[in-house]
Amino acid sequence: MDKSDVTLERMRTFVRVAERGNLSAVARELGVGQSTVTRQLRELEEAVGVPLLSRTTRRVTPTEEGARYHAQCVQILRLVDQAGDEARGGGQGAAGTIRLSCTAALGVRHISRLLFAFQDRHPDIGIDLNLTDERVDLVREGVDIALRLGPLTDSTLKLKPLGRSRRSLMASPDYLARRGRPARPQDLADHDIIRMSNVAGSDMLVLHGPDNDQVEVPAGGRFRVDHGLGAREALAAGRGIGPTHHWLMDDLLADGRVEIVLPGHSPPPVPFNMLIVPERAGIARVRLLIDFLADAVPGIPGMGP
Repeated sequence: MDKSDVTLERMRTFVRVAERGNLSAVARELGVGQSTVTRQLRELEEAVGVPLLSRTTRRVTPTEEGARYHAQCVQILRLVDQAGDEARGGGQGAAGTIRLSCTAALGVRHISRLLFAFQDRHPDIGIDLNLTDERVDLVREGVDIALRLGPLTDSTLKLKPLGRSRRSLMASPDYLARRGRPARPQDLADHDIIRMSNVAGSDMLVLHGPDNDQVEVPAGGRFRVDHGLGAREALAAGRGIGPTHHWLMDDLLADGRVEIVLPGHSPPPVPFNMLIVPERAGIARVRLLIDFLADAVPGIPGMGP
């Protein structure tokens, strides 16, 4: 083989294997057999003339030469994508697929519908939506953009703040009729609190009062859940009082199926941010979605600056 055998297809396969470290995972991602991935890597290494990957029974990792080659391949593939965008008119005819990861409940309740509207504007752009509350490695998983609630610390990614998610204590009228309506934060100690088992510190309610004073009340109850949609169902079913996001309950609030409890005291709002893989930010289709979400997210109930 010679250098003419260094094809973009083989280069893309190598980049994903170097990032994921797993041949079978990349084969599933690309929709090909593992033997095809293995062949493409072998042909690329023969064309380049040096070993690019070190293989063990558990993991595939770049060699020293492979790590340098990977960095250059990422830049080359980015330029190829950008060149295609420019040829199509600077994004007017943007095409291809964007991989987006989003907090699960928010994705189901609101973000998915925003993405439908985005695709109506840009029918040649595909969306691969990953709904998870786990902190995924964007580069390793091939994700372009992630939407996340809560503080973030990954300094290798571009961070774009989208707003802050307002929260309140909520319960159903049926629960309040049976158990009584709390008149002050301390009364919550005698109530069933719907708690999130995957949120640190959920055994303690932290509330901010009208004078920005802070009150902490122990949270007890018989029901804990690790998903926002499960908490939504529990509150609607009258299983207790819960600190919850307005975007999660907006329709139930409007219908009177849940009510705000202790409106003068509320949990602090939660930051909502967009994380972007820097190498993908300049691609027209990704840039279009970044701008679209930045404009659309403030329209989600309870999502403000």
